[in-house]
Amino acid sequence: MTISRRKFIRNAAATGVGAAFSPVMVPFAHARPIHSAADKIRVAAIGINSMGWADVNAVMKNPGVECVALCDVDRNVLDKRAAELAGKGVQVKTYGDYRRVLDNKDIDAVVIGTPDHWHCLMMAEACAAGKDVYVEKPIGNSIAECRAMVAAQERYKRVVQVGQWQRSQKHFRDAVDFVHAGKLGKVGLVKVWGYFNYGSPVAQQPDGIPPAGVDYGMWLGPATKRPFNSNRFHGSFRWFWDYAGGILTDWGVHLLDYAMLGMKAANTPKRISSSGSMLRNPGAETPDTMTALFEYEGFNIQWEHVIGYGAGIYNRQHGIAFLGENGTLILDRRGWEVVPYENRMEAVPFQNSSDNGLDEHARNFVEVIRSRSMGDLHAPIRAGADVAILAQMGNIAYRTGSTLHWNAPKGEFDVAAANKFITHEYHNGYKMPRV
Repeated sequence: MTISRRKFIRNAAATGVGAAFSPVMVPFAHARPIHSAADKIRVAAIGINSMGWADVNAVMKNPGVECVALCDVDRNVLDKRAAELAGKGVQVKTYGDYRRVLDNKDIDAVVIGTPDHWHCLMMAEACAAGKDVYVEKPIGNSIAECRAMVAAQERYKRVVQVGQWQRSQKHFRDAVDFVHAGKLGKVGLVKVWGYFNYGSPVAQQPDGIPPAGVDYGMWLGPATKRPFNSNRFHGSFRWFWDYAGGILTDWGVHLLDYAMLGMKAANTPKRISSSGSMLRNPGAETPDTMTALFEYEGFNIQWEHVIGYGAGIYNRQHGIAFLGENGTLILDRRGWEVVPYENRMEAVPFQNSSDNGLDEHARNFVEVIRSRSMGDLHAPIRAGADVAILAQMGNIAYRTGSTLHWNAPKGEFDVAAANKFITHEYHNGYKMPRV
């Protein structure tokens, strides 16, 4: 699949505000060649309130990388972050409109840490502008957006690293290697879970006015136009379908990713079902308690999350458990271990995590920017799309209340109501990148 540049230009013209692809963005025209380790990599960060800030700081730890610009729709955040860098002797340009960042020919790469509903458009436009991209997970807020982002990377051949940084942690890779070695015997179920206390409770709040310094229209971007509500803004936007997909697309893409890697599974389960409820967050939309089942041929992957209750399965707040005939491998961000079943195999004592996954992930991104060896990326765009699509499937099953069958050749469900959720509608004159 490819994205037609002519379609990009038509989309840009249709918006009237340059929200889609600008006709001046010729592929590679803005790309400054980076030939050696002596060449500076000039980076900008778009969306710097939370993970985007952590990401760009991790990227900056690498030799030869210079942060030259910051962009955020909240002037309060923008000024704060610029001052933090100035305190370290780093002077940057500041922008409130990401399009001006992409217009800057001196910027080689961008870090995108905005709310999820902006990821697709910004990443695709950045690729069209000749920028390499580090984009936060989940890559898209719909199945169609995930497809469009893969197509954009393939069309423009830019380096795109997805922020699934656990792919750069040694102990996660070691655990998957153990699963692949077959010592667990046949694995029939992979349990994946997250029991969290953040984001609870979300009480209902009245609509109000945006805080001073916030460009609320730009914050909404392609999302449905609504009055400002503090619940839908910093920190809690992910509990609303307009902008994100709740815990399942937040933590779920990190953890389900390793379930899929361990089982060598694609984003094509034969059946998807999901149920959930709102027990603690009456002011939110996405469920705070949820179970989703992805049925494959010969095994199942089960997702479970609860906000505000308990310590979690195996006394772990989050994790992945591969349940085999001979034993169970339990994996989380702290490390992994193997618990035998009826002495059918030797136990593996707890293996501690020994590296900083985010720093390693950023280092991998920088190395590939220099080498242009796309196959060396730890979390390429297709990997991000695979798990994001699986998470979207679980949410769609929940939202429709249906057990769904996925027709992989057609790329659709067997339930018409579910197919309506494949594409996330764009608003306010913005157009989704077309494949």
